[in-house]
Amino acid sequence: MNFWAWFVGAFIVLGLGMVGWQYLQPATEVATPGHSMEPPDTSSIDTGDPIVAVNLPERLSTNAQIGKNVFEAKCAVCHGVNAAGQNGVAPPLVHQIYEPNHHSDGAFVYAAANGVQAHHWDFGNMPPIEGLTRADVQMVATYVRELQRANGIN
Repeated sequence: MNFWAWFVGAFIVLGLGMVGWQYLQPATEVATPGHSMEPPDTSSIDTGDPIVAVNLPERLSTNAQIGKNVFEAKCAVCHGVNAAGQNGVAPPLVHQIYEPNHHSDGAFVYAAANGVQAHHWDFGNMPPIEGLTRADVQMVATYVRELQRANGIN
């Protein structure tokens, strides 16, 4: 056998050894302090009541104000006033689960256009929302992000 055959063989054996070693390591959770993707317990909240208390920003940007108007017309019926959610209906968007690092603005656009399968909350699937443009949803995302920032979600 020549040098390169030994080299490639050793590389493969070392690689498999590293994969096996990683596989055998105990699972460790990497978490951001105070951050959880677990939805809160809503069992003590009446059906239809807000799930979270939302602090409003002192002022909204122009785009967020447009987004608020769209939100109130198309989204609040399920997601509640000021995106506080409605127990038994739809989740709050002012929640750590929807922070920008976990659900981008593009996720809002996708959900509005295509609907989304329930994956964090037990409210069922979200249907697509008729009559919204991509720009409309981007304004809604701006509104939600400003609400989130006012509530310590960055």
